[in-house]
Amino acid sequence: MLFGKKIRELRDENGVLQRQLAALLEIDTPMFSKIERGDRRAKREQVIKLAEYFHQDENEMLTLWLADKVLDAVDGEQELSSQAIEVAQEQIKAL
Repeated sequence: MLFGKKIRELRDENGVLQRQLAALLEIDTPMFSKIERGDRRAKREQVIKLAEYFHQDENEMLTLWLADKVLDAVDGEQELSSQAIEVAQEQIKAL
């Protein structure tokens, strides 16, 4: 929910309504609300559009979005999640 929380903060700081951002992303307001709450994942392209709209660093926004995906993948696996992330990290370094 890192990405959703960031979007909510930016939206509140800038006085932007959910329906305005939903229109920007060409989705309906309930769908945007789900993205903001973390009930649904934004698409990569949507993350980029939101970063541009709020004049945020694209890589930082994509990092939050990707971190949410990782957290979803390890949810419920607290005992092994750190080890799994370390293994994945080593594989990423080898790429």
